[in-house]
Amino acid sequence: MALLEVNHLSISFGGLRAVDDFNISIEKGSLYGLIGPNGAGKTTVFNLLTGAYKPNEGIVKLDGVDITGKPTTEINKAGIARTFQNIRLFKQLSVLDNVKIAMHNEYRHSTVASILRLPSHFRTEREMNKKAIALLQVMDMADDMNTLSSNLPYGKQRRLEIARAMATNPKLLLLDEPAAGMNPNETQELMKDIQFIRDHFDMTILLIEHDMKLVSGICEKLTVLNFGRVLTQGDTQTVLSDKEVIKAYLGE
Repeated sequence: MALLEVNHLSISFGGLRAVDDFNISIEKGSLYGLIGPNGAGKTTVFNLLTGAYKPNEGIVKLDGVDITGKPTTEINKAGIARTFQNIRLFKQLSVLDNVKIAMHNEYRHSTVASILRLPSHFRTEREMNKKAIALLQVMDMADDMNTLSSNLPYGKQRRLEIARAMATNPKLLLLDEPAAGMNPNETQELMKDIQFIRDHFDMTILLIEHDMKLVSGICEKLTVLNFGRVLTQGDTQTVLSDKEVIKAYLGE
């Protein structure tokens, strides 16, 4: 059974069909890419998968469970987490607290225990700190844990978003242009990190990206969107050499 199964997903805004009959099947443990020209509907697909938008048609199943149109919080608890094209951090919180705040699926603070400073409160805090620091180490950011997120350079803000998404223990991690604004060295490191996350955290990853070096370097399969419709799907190298894909990107 595929981890993510999407059939005939569609949404319209006014008279515009932003996503039209979108289908995708992603096996557990895959590193899958969703690509296409600007305005093709890629981020709209992410918004549909995470409940930010409700589809007009279609079905989304995660691990065999229908999550179509459910609230974002329920979909996150079911096992989907994402990053955003435009970085969304809690800018006046520390790096460590940005990660800890995402652990609501796993940890619960008792109001009474917190007010009375009972041992259970401190035990939960220790466990959260330990896990958050471990995630920051994966992203090579442990030394920044006490830094305000607003004071991080752009590339590290991107990496912090990934660590925060991972903190929700997702089955499926959606990365929306994770390499945007990064220099070549940062992108190279990010490629290694994404592969490490997939291999060591039992996560399936679906990413949107315009950097074709990153896409061809780590994605095993691709779906190409153009004007809201699937242009082609398949193995990465086959898709990237497709004449229609090249035409869509180059506008020839």
